[in-house]
Amino acid sequence: MLPSDEYYIQKLIDEGEHVHQDFKFAISDARKIAKSISAFSNTGGGRLLVGVKDNGKIAGVRSEEEIYMIEAAAKMYCIPEVSISNKIYRVQGKDVLEVTIEESENKPVCAVDVNNKAWAYVRINDENILADTVCLNMWKHNKQEEKVVVTYSEREKHLLDILDKYGELTLNRCSKLSNIPRITTSRLLADFIRFNLVEQIFREHTFYFRLKEDISL
Repeated sequence: MLPSDEYYIQKLIDEGEHVHQDFKFAISDARKIAKSISAFSNTGGGRLLVGVKDNGKIAGVRSEEEIYMIEAAAKMYCIPEVSISNKIYRVQGKDVLEVTIEESENKPVCAVDVNNKAWAYVRINDENILADTVCLNMWKHNKQEEKVVVTYSEREKHLLDILDKYGELTLNRCSKLSNIPRITTSRLLADFIRFNLVEQIFREHTFYFRLKEDISL
């Protein structure tokens, strides 16, 4: 039988990379890791396995400096600061670092780039994707303490009818076809998603929006 550490890590590796797990061969840039922390914090939490190649082979953590970089990413390059936990496992004579990132209660968590600009990311499948304005609007609404009420005026009905007619549409197409300003369309789509009228999907590096299957107008 495998030692307990090796069994545990191998079981995680067998899952592959997914929405809640990412492999990192090495840590060389704290800002890049901040993107992963941002994405996991905004999308249900997750873990980094450091010292593991993309193909699942064990490479091992090279130095303690990598641990410091991860901590710097969470504290210095994430806004707000993110609390993470680290644990080292001994596998095949090498150290594998498991970094656990909890889902944030204060979204969005943003990563600061080299120009000191803050960007929010989400985790989709095994990728860290820049959050769109609809996601930002959903988080903004979730922060509001008052109960959000969605009115159902001709404007809202018109936008839903457009989605019903054309199926999957980008934010820009929704705005153009409905003749509703883009910023307003973004807010409306965020409300529709929060109330389970519309769903957001990501395909070919683009966000699309469509009516939920069980919605009939």
